[in-house]
Amino acid sequence: MSKLKKMDHFPRGTLEVLLVRAKGLDNSTDFLSNVDPYVILTYRTQQHRSTVATGAGCNPEWNQSFLFTVAGDVSELNLKIMDKDTSTEDDFLGESRIQVEPVFYEGSLPVTAYNVVKGEDYCGEIRVALTFTPEIGSAPSCCDEKQSNVGWREQVVKDES
Repeated sequence: MSKLKKMDHFPRGTLEVLLVRAKGLDNSTDFLSNVDPYVILTYRTQQHRSTVATGAGCNPEWNQSFLFTVAGDVSELNLKIMDKDTSTEDDFLGESRIQVEPVFYEGSLPVTAYNVVKGEDYCGEIRVALTFTPEIGSAPSCCDEKQSNVGWREQVVKDES
């Protein structure tokens, strides 16, 4: 398995995350009504929250973009999927962790499906696209090899729709 070459310096710029949709989310948290999912997106110390897909159930669509400032060491993007409840605390549906280093080399990654897990259990997928716009003079050095050793938690499947 090949790995990315280490960057000579840390990238600086803007990471755009296009949150498209989720599929097959667990709906066992709401017995009397549909799941009303939303996503908390976290990159390093920055956090954004999607709109609530009211009544969308297990297959919500958002089609929302979020911007994160990239400065410092490479990290991962965490997507925490929640179910909005009116009379009780919101329910945790699952999460997905996306390694963002490949987008620093490619510039953009198309809509891709990432596994959503809760504990060790698979509980659906979430589809996002990533775009990185480097600050002038801060683009990472070119690399010859790309990362191909992702675990089942980070399994990537190209979106065919």
